[in-house]
Amino acid sequence: MDTGTFRGIITGLLIIAFLGITWWAYSRRRKPDFDEAAQLPFADDDEQSNRDSSASQQRSLREQASEADSRKDRGDENA
Repeated sequence: MDTGTFRGIITGLLIIAFLGITWWAYSRRRKPDFDEAAQLPFADDDEQSNRDSSASQQRSLREQASEADSRKDRGDENA
């Protein structure tokens, strides 16, 4: 078996694999799953924005507390 025959066999196998994956992806049985997956980025917008705002508020409170502590450590009387 020479190199050309081997390359031809590999090319044929890759074409068959490509056609199989394409057939699988566009089959009617997979459509509901793909439609559901397409909506995933939009599913939790409200919950995520609430989590982000609470996390930033907690971070802000921690930063203010650490700033007040550092002023006391420096001997700042106005803290």
